[in-house]
Amino acid sequence: MLRLFSLVLVLSAVWLLLSGHYDPLFYGLGAISVAVATWIAYRMKVVDYEGHPVQIALRVFVYFPWLFKEIIKSNIDVARRVLSPSLPISPRVFTVQANQKTAVGRTIYANSITLTPGTVTIDVRGDELEVHALTEASAKSVQSGEMDAHVCRFEGGS
Repeated sequence: MLRLFSLVLVLSAVWLLLSGHYDPLFYGLGAISVAVATWIAYRMKVVDYEGHPVQIALRVFVYFPWLFKEIIKSNIDVARRVLSPSLPISPRVFTVQANQKTAVGRTIYANSITLTPGTVTIDVRGDELEVHALTEASAKSVQSGEMDAHVCRFEGGS
């Protein structure tokens, strides 16, 4: 029930932010839209631990700033390498262990690697991720386990 209520709140907030109209007719249409979307999600049985992970909601405020900082650092590195062809690139593919307990955690880890410029998650097999890195430094950054540890904390582990 908590997840259903949370879904209604999230859908309502997104609808209000994206609609840009704040009069009674649009409030009514928004309420109908949220009710129909929530009913469909409930009938499809997707309002669960994976479909709507409210248990990690507050941890977003710690993890996202760290992830944005990593994205900015990687953007600067990739931009420098593009603008200065003398800087070396050494593309490579490697596997890295994902220590997350759930599929949601592994998905967040794989997507975080892909969001960071210079690295792309190519494949996920169980708890192993296959990653392509543009440089040796970006490969070492992923292999260091720092991002894995951050995602584990975000997921709720230690």
